[in-house]
Amino acid sequence: MSEPQSGISTGSTTTVTTGRPAAKAWRNWAGNVSARPRRSVAPASAGELAEVLRQAAEDGLTVKAVGSGHSFTAIAAAEGVLIRPEGLTAIRALDRAAGTVTVEAGVQLKELNAALAAEGLSLTNMGDIMEQTVAGAISTGTHGTGRASGSIAAQITALELVTADGSVLTCSATENAEVFAAARIGLGALGVVSAVTFAVEPVFLLTAREEPMRFERVMAEFDELVAENEHFEFYWFPHTDGCNTKRNNRSAGPAAPVPALRGWIDDELLSNGVFQAACAVGRVAPAVIPGIAKLSSRALSARTYTDIPYKVFTSPRRVRFVEMEYAVPREAAVDALTEVKAMVDASDLRVSFPVEVRVAPTDDITLSTASGRDSAYIAVHMYRGSRYQEYFTAVEKIMTARGGRPHWGKMHTRDAEYLSAAYPRFGEFTALRDRLDPERLFANDYLRRVLGS
Repeated sequence: MSEPQSGISTGSTTTVTTGRPAAKAWRNWAGNVSARPRRSVAPASAGELAEVLRQAAEDGLTVKAVGSGHSFTAIAAAEGVLIRPEGLTAIRALDRAAGTVTVEAGVQLKELNAALAAEGLSLTNMGDIMEQTVAGAISTGTHGTGRASGSIAAQITALELVTADGSVLTCSATENAEVFAAARIGLGALGVVSAVTFAVEPVFLLTAREEPMRFERVMAEFDELVAENEHFEFYWFPHTDGCNTKRNNRSAGPAAPVPALRGWIDDELLSNGVFQAACAVGRVAPAVIPGIAKLSSRALSARTYTDIPYKVFTSPRRVRFVEMEYAVPREAAVDALTEVKAMVDASDLRVSFPVEVRVAPTDDITLSTASGRDSAYIAVHMYRGSRYQEYFTAVEKIMTARGGRPHWGKMHTRDAEYLSAAYPRFGEFTALRDRLDPERLFANDYLRRVLGS
């Protein structure tokens, strides 16, 4: 799968701009995307941000805001002015009566979760990592898994958006509602998010039950597993018939966290240290990958633990990889997964990373991958530096045949022609973009491809 705009750039690590300090090259977490902006700034308020946008427009430069760099596409690659997140990191307000928290765009999810937990509060749902900034997470549609609870963006009650003309818009279901419907997952195309208000609730306990299962059983019981659990997900290990399932449900307690030694062995030593070594071996000797996968799947053991939500939803991810993920209609999940497995089994591919499967309910966000339909997410990964093109291309063909929608922050080859058919409200989004950013201040190559000029 070719994605020229996501290639690693080579050469000088800085660029020179007349009369201004040189801006350092920016690179994402996976290392497959880099950019050399003309300048880099870190505004500390919505007012400062508005001035940055006005100055960029005057200088004829485009603008992109970046978060923690956890996207695998070039959605945040800046060609002109790069806006860094570290100036906008305040928790502005906590309203217990309304059940909301307002935070600035550069706050990382791990910081938000820790602050909420200290106040006895929690988000309802989370993805499986928490290194992203809140603005980066919502703008690309970051999600976890849930029978009835949706993406992080679906938990937003209001946001503050600085638009191309320097206006600061407060957006909610009752104020600038049209903008709110789209900007919750705005791809950085409508403006720069400066603050977000999330719905929160009193902290609760989740009991996680992790259990190995055979692929055939998971496929046969998929609908039942989703229906019977608040949060269900599983990982299938290519070249094997083994899966690891995870069921998270609210619990009356008491808390029973993973013991510290067991957690270190499972989550650090095995899932990161040993897995890193296995991936490195597999990259130089792909023939050993199926054998390693069989050993890994056989080594899985069941465990049950109870803890506060973010400690159950999230886990450390230190092994670097590239990723593609598609959302398909939930009823198509089993057929799609079965075809992916058959394709891998019949091919010469050597896949060292498990395939991750999650679900989400329908939502009303204009370009959410779950917009208007219950969805299943199928994510494929390859160790950084490994050949991924043939694998990703084959999986993408399976997903697009079922009306799949690519995750905005993960690798794919789709363009505006395909996406306009995949999203019934695509035209609504692009019309709003025409109104808010007619001169394309926030454009880059990725947005030109997926949204059109």
